[in-house]
Amino acid sequence: MTTLFDNYRLGDLTLPNRMVMAPMTRVRAAAGGLATPSMAAYYAQRATAGLIVSEGVQPSLIGQSNPGTPGLHTDEQVSAWRPVTAAVHSSGGRIFAQLMHGGRVSHPDTTGMQPVGPSAVPAVGDVFTPSGPRPAPTPRALDTAEVPEHAESYGRAARRAVEAGFDGVELHGANGYLISQFLSSNANLRTDRYGGSVASRIRFAVEAVSATAEAVGGARTGIRLSPGGTFWGVRETDVPELYTALLTELARLDLAYVHLEATADEDVLIGLRRAWPGTLIMNPVLPMGPKQTGRAEADHWLGLGADLISFGRGFLANPDLVERLRTGLPIAPVDEATYYQGGDAGYLTYSTYQHTA
Repeated sequence: MTTLFDNYRLGDLTLPNRMVMAPMTRVRAAAGGLATPSMAAYYAQRATAGLIVSEGVQPSLIGQSNPGTPGLHTDEQVSAWRPVTAAVHSSGGRIFAQLMHGGRVSHPDTTGMQPVGPSAVPAVGDVFTPSGPRPAPTPRALDTAEVPEHAESYGRAARRAVEAGFDGVELHGANGYLISQFLSSNANLRTDRYGGSVASRIRFAVEAVSATAEAVGGARTGIRLSPGGTFWGVRETDVPELYTALLTELARLDLAYVHLEATADEDVLIGLRRAWPGTLIMNPVLPMGPKQTGRAEADHWLGLGADLISFGRGFLANPDLVERLRTGLPIAPVDEATYYQGGDAGYLTYSTYQHTA
């Protein structure tokens, strides 16, 4: 029986356990999208995870979704990340950068530019801006000739990530951001080679992953997906067909992993596990939903064929989550008010179990 605490070979890395720290936006970067000493401390505190996946990192300025998020598109950003990756490695950990292009989920007040997307269809809801929440603006639909440039931006950022000391990268193909917008059947109304049919809607995702694998190698490249997810108003038709087609194309690239969110029925997800021949990271509960992943949900999905299990809020509030689950210690709750408030409170102030009163 596979357990959470067995080691696992992922590309050139040996993970000491099957637990992955999921990517979580914390908006603690400095001006210019620079990583900070507090970010180095935060990730190093959680280095006992088998693998850490960083918060979403924009691959270009126009790809920035929220204020306060870090980037990987300037030399200064690369330099700022080096102490972060060094702190994780010196603490015995491994870390991938999540590359996140927000697409239409952005605002001119954040980037100074009109957001872009597959079509001129705004996201549903308010987006974060420097002056607070504002209605999502209508994006500019990308011309066919422009689309490859945005796919290639992931590869360029991946090169910078490796230069900054990351062990690899995960493309954010989930949750209503740019790759997810192209997969969508209501955010993507295109009639060119990037829209319409399943084969056309998966094209951007395949091109983005291919550019990244070409830049840094398939063994350093993963992708996160939310089949059937409805974040920011996206909808997808033919979910099993769409994602089976996508995974079939991605299987040719010898990737490090696919990271699935539990955004579809379990039978659909099990079918996608069968369609994907490589390493599967499973996030067993709906992100930001009412339930938090625990030992039971993790063991359930290991039994269904997942190789690795990602935990979000558990790692946020429990730097020593691996040890707490291993020994049956209580899991500390998260303080949701501190998710995006900035500063070290609710960021560096969660303690390991032996330091609690």
